[in-house]
Amino acid sequence: MMFYEWDKGKNDKLKKERGIGFEEIVIKIINGEVLDIISNPSQNHPNQKVYVVEINNYIYYVPHVVDNGKVFLKTIIPSRKATRKYKKAL
Repeated sequence: MMFYEWDKGKNDKLKKERGIGFEEIVIKIINGEVLDIISNPSQNHPNQKVYVVEINNYIYYVPHVVDNGKVFLKTIIPSRKATRKYKKAL
């Protein structure tokens, strides 16, 4: 079983600014509701993978790092482009 971690300050900021927190993401992951896992397209973060999840009919990217059985969630990024792409596929 994987353990999920995140920065509490970042989580509070995401909840305030975007209305979504890491707790919701972890529930989606545990329930097997991840649409995709992709490599981070940013060359600045080659060791990161990105969960693609849908919450409230919108697609979010969640960059993360796996280390020693722990998944550290970095941030939650809403994506209009991914929402269009994945909605067509569903």
